[in-house]
Amino acid sequence: MEPTSAFIHEPDPENPGWHTWDMADQDRFNPVVMGKMLLRQEGDRAARLRMRNTTTRHANLHGALHGAVILGLIDISLFATVHQVVGGNAAASVTLDLSTQFVGSGRLGAPLDAICEVMKETGRLFFLRGNLEQDGELIASYMGTLRKPSAR
Repeated sequence: MEPTSAFIHEPDPENPGWHTWDMADQDRFNPVVMGKMLLRQEGDRAARLRMRNTTTRHANLHGALHGAVILGLIDISLFATVHQVVGGNAAASVTLDLSTQFVGSGRLGAPLDAICEVMKETGRLFFLRGNLEQDGELIASYMGTLRKPSAR
């Protein structure tokens, strides 16, 4: 599959102002583990990625959201934000660095939002930062670096 066709990003008729953020290949990590996600622009340099349904399959042994789900959504938000804000082929980029500070626990049953901002773009890299929140409550803060695809 070509990287430009890896994502389904189109207006979501059920959620005005939001776009879908899904993968064409429904057997990949994003749709299988994370489920349906929505994306919208937040200002000039930021985007909000929403994980709509958090269920028991996303839980840890304490009944809260598993840290791996939180980290997965954060990583996906880096790519979604680059795609939404800058455009181009985010699918062929790779995560070089991801630093996350957990400051709260997420609850099951409520949407989870990653609000991510492109801080700087260079010839080969994107530098991003963001917050993960649920119902306005901070769950985690993060910073990440994406390497752009090679020009081969």
